[in-house]
Amino acid sequence: MHLSQQGKKEEMVHREQGASDPSFEVNGNHQPEGMVITEPNADSIEEGLDQRHSVNLIYSINDRPPWYLCILLGFQHYILAFGGILAIPLILAEPLCIKDNNAAKSQLISTIFFVSGLCTVLQTTVGTRLPILQGGTFTFITPTLAILALPKWQCPDTVSTLHPNSTPTAAADVPLVDKDEVWKVRMREIQGAILVASLLQIVLGLTGLVGLVLRFIGPLAIAPTINLIGLSLFIQAGKKSGAHWGIASLTVCLILLFSQYLSKVNVPLITYKDKKWKVFQYPLFKLFSALFGMCGAWLVCFLLTYFNVLPTSPDEYGFMARTDINLDAVTSAAWFHMPYPGQWGLPTVSVSSVLGMVAGVLASTMESIGDYYACARLSGAPPPPTHAINRGIAVEGLGCILAALWGSGNGTTSYSQNIAALGITRVGSRLVLQTTGFLMIILGLFGKFSAIFITIPDPVIGGMFLVMFGMIAAVGISNLQYVDLNSSRNLLILGFSTFSGLVLPTWFHSNPGLINTGIKELDQIIIVLFTTHMFIGGFFGFVLDNTIPGTEKERGIKNWRKMEQNSTKAYFSDQSCYNLPFCMDLLEKFRWAQRLPFLPSVKSLKQGEQM
Repeated sequence: MHLSQQGKKEEMVHREQGASDPSFEVNGNHQPEGMVITEPNADSIEEGLDQRHSVNLIYSINDRPPWYLCILLGFQHYILAFGGILAIPLILAEPLCIKDNNAAKSQLISTIFFVSGLCTVLQTTVGTRLPILQGGTFTFITPTLAILALPKWQCPDTVSTLHPNSTPTAAADVPLVDKDEVWKVRMREIQGAILVASLLQIVLGLTGLVGLVLRFIGPLAIAPTINLIGLSLFIQAGKKSGAHWGIASLTVCLILLFSQYLSKVNVPLITYKDKKWKVFQYPLFKLFSALFGMCGAWLVCFLLTYFNVLPTSPDEYGFMARTDINLDAVTSAAWFHMPYPGQWGLPTVSVSSVLGMVAGVLASTMESIGDYYACARLSGAPPPPTHAINRGIAVEGLGCILAALWGSGNGTTSYSQNIAALGITRVGSRLVLQTTGFLMIILGLFGKFSAIFITIPDPVIGGMFLVMFGMIAAVGISNLQYVDLNSSRNLLILGFSTFSGLVLPTWFHSNPGLINTGIKELDQIIIVLFTTHMFIGGFFGFVLDNTIPGTEKERGIKNWRKMEQNSTKAYFSDQSCYNLPFCMDLLEKFRWAQRLPFLPSVKSLKQGEQM
């Protein structure tokens, strides 16, 4: 899940409690000096926002673990992220008209994992250079669904029976030649919207405007925005879960069992070191709760299918819980699939789609900044300087453009659950996340590997959605911890913003065709914007919070900035870990370069050399 800027910071603080659980023991030949990051405790609620826990690192950000540990921990990060990344193409399958097209779904899964790996390598190498994983973002899902809900993109009834050179229904509003073109033309529209909208993120990063924008965005704007991302997806969760509520409930129960009830249970594992076997304790359930929960429910579905307990007729309730429905996806998938830019055709651009996607870009930007501070704290790095944040946002924008060119149907953002894993494993090495990126790229090339995920029964996916989307909605609400909830002003802003974000899109969906200005493009812009839940909630929250009088303490700005200031207290004065791996010598030669918002100043370079 992707947490909001401040919600993620607090989430990371709480997750740091697990840092004392050792994950891997290493011998003295590889272990660097331990680092201890400590901060003062406080008693009051307001001062409690400043609390931190110590993080004893085995490997800090610049350390290089042995290759086998890089692969093992890298694969662990891959597993942690796979649920969130996998959910995106599965959500988009129906609006893209590929609900029954397993080959297309397999290609989308391969593409999104491939691009996520590519963006992870870019972010860890030339972005913030923090050990932070990039993957698909739910902030782009809401505007994408709004775009694909336009009348021109409604799926034709004959998609499943179309053959080459046949003519689809007029609902597609474009000449199509086969069933693949039915979904590809929709994908190209999403690609174009993400590509153009992501230019804004690059501009915000390269010019340093991201700091200016965030000055006007407070908890009362972020809370309804992130909250509505989760709430707006309840229909998708209900559709999947409704295929078999028993299996969906089992999935939820298993995920809760592993993530909450067994989170403090460490599993004894065996390792071979110094020519002898040793036992160490590992928080297995805490790290792989979603994976274990889904696999457990998947296994139950397999057994029920094997013994023919589940219905065999597609018309009977519970049929979608069978595991043999989509086996053809694995058998028919190519062993090797190389995603490439423009594989679905040349992206198309429309004003309405771009404006709708801008809301997702801004929300994604807000998400990531909080991740940078949390990741730095858990990886033994000093808080990220301004140039690193600007560069990170710019590289995320570049990553979204790459995702658009490759056609993943989504953008990229930082993954907070992987950041939390840094504190648990006590390995904050940048090299580990770079290894994860390469693993995602390599595994994304194998078509049959991606096709395996398609065989997961719908109710199992629905159970995962119930937990995941609920968590996203709750994280949005968690931003209110900074706000005075006894203030009628704040309650009005929060309630009206959230309620409007639910009412207006629902009304527009229930009354299609009522918007008719006489200008088709303007109609589409209005429909896309007013059917995007997070845009409505975020817009009203932003406007009301900045126009209705209120003190900074009442609005939560004071506590929020206090958190920022405490997060930016340097634990170490050496910020060289944020320097680019190349061309740093040229900065002293060309002094004008230090004025670029995404490059370090010469002064900071000299301070790093004196450390």
